[in-house]
Amino acid sequence: MRKPSPAILFGAGLAATALLASSQALAYHQGDFITRVGVVQVDPKSDNGSIDALGLTGLKVDVDNDTNLGFTLTYLFHDKLGVELLAALPFKHDISIADGAVTGSTKHLPPTLSLQYYPLGGTGAQVQPYAGAGLNYTHFFSEEVNVPGADLDLDSSWGLAGQLGVDVRMNENWGVNAAAWYVDIDTDASLNGEVIGTVNIDPWVFMAGISYRF
Repeated sequence: MRKPSPAILFGAGLAATALLASSQALAYHQGDFITRVGVVQVDPKSDNGSIDALGLTGLKVDVDNDTNLGFTLTYLFHDKLGVELLAALPFKHDISIADGAVTGSTKHLPPTLSLQYYPLGGTGAQVQPYAGAGLNYTHFFSEEVNVPGADLDLDSSWGLAGQLGVDVRMNENWGVNAAAWYVDIDTDASLNGEVIGTVNIDPWVFMAGISYRF
């Protein structure tokens, strides 16, 4: 059998080395920072509970969705483990009470801190899925209601959050990203200082955008 020439072997070695280097350039490693920026939609569940107000009981509450710019920052303290902070520009949600008999709105900020698992971390996989679980804090502000003299207030919320996401690596630094969270957000509502019930928002949060590793 004819043996490969030294030039062919050398060329094959160079190709294999380049492929390995390229593969490792895509890998997520301990010490990496990953930031993701994209469009975020907060989509509350359809049944947001009921309140007792204005002399009436069992008034149905509906909270609409909203979309804004969001961003995350992840630090990998292990090839397969990281911690992520989710932040965003303020979201504004329209609120409907008693099928629109009373309307209002609120703004909120939902920072979420999650522990993440990257099953393919440390490998050169171009597609890097991940899952996370953590804690959400939601701060409500600028509450409004279309009842003269009525002052609506929504308490801040603490709740658990779960997450699934994926990065598709384009090169050593850049990629595209998609992620989804389910967040437990419940807030006690007060009207003119009197507690009138609990609003269960419990949204799905969807994000699509780009990622950058440094």
